[in-house]
Amino acid sequence: MPILITGESGTGKELFSQAIHNKSDRKDQPFISVNCTAIHSTLLESELFGYGEGAFTNVKKCVKAGLFEIANHGTIFLDEICNMSYDLQAKLLKVLQERKIRRVGEMIERDIDGRVIAATHRDLHHLVNKNQFFIPLFDRLNVIRLQIPPLRERTEDIPDLVYSLIQSAITHSPTDSSMYTIDEQTLRFLQSYEWSGNVRELKNVINYAICMVEGTEIIIHHLPELMMKQEKNLLKFHQKQSVQTLHEVIEETEQKFIQETLSKFGNDIKEKREAAKTLGVSLATLYNKIKKYNINV
Repeated sequence: MPILITGESGTGKELFSQAIHNKSDRKDQPFISVNCTAIHSTLLESELFGYGEGAFTNVKKCVKAGLFEIANHGTIFLDEICNMSYDLQAKLLKVLQERKIRRVGEMIERDIDGRVIAATHRDLHHLVNKNQFFIPLFDRLNVIRLQIPPLRERTEDIPDLVYSLIQSAITHSPTDSSMYTIDEQTLRFLQSYEWSGNVRELKNVINYAICMVEGTEIIIHHLPELMMKQEKNLLKFHQKQSVQTLHEVIEETEQKFIQETLSKFGNDIKEKREAAKTLGVSLATLYNKIKKYNINV
């Protein structure tokens, strides 16, 4: 049965599909990854299904097995399936239903037994409604659907991801097999970062830090400069919070309370009068507070 994985770009959809393959009874068979965006639409069909003699004009006779055949008994991962042409989507549906493929230029149908995992960062419901995605294919893929949340919504996963990425970088390093570590402050900062690029961005940051580290411990100053600037701002904020006087705490609380109260009422004079009444101050005092704290109304 096919599986559909959705999530923002960079959330690790291919890694997730690889994990599914590795935990399945197909783990000893091929895992083939296909980026449907990277292959031109006119070539994607022949890449997936292969081609036989006479498939192309002005070309010597040749035969090539497609990726579906290569992934037979294993798993084929179709990334960004929404970029597949409408006609090819219809052919893929036939493959899923009949478990047969036909090479371009041939009439022979070949049996295949491979798991199809499709992925996209786009909203397929929206594409279906705009007639940009084949409805029967969507229905076929949407039986088992896995939504991967963005990294900013699963910050508790970051420590494990960091250690895994460090280990992966060490494994693939041709020159240095040292075991790198990362200090707690840096790890906490990585958990506070927005990660608009998700796991892909985190991987790039870890690889950069490993290139910058002088010893074996990654510290916050080994992170990219852009992140360093944000880190300095965060440190200043925490330092300010730690040395606040009682007066500053009271003013900060007052400002927040006034802002929240004003947002519940409105901006005209009548609504401000009601807000002042709720706050227990005169309208003139409220205006003075708004000016003092530079509150946007």
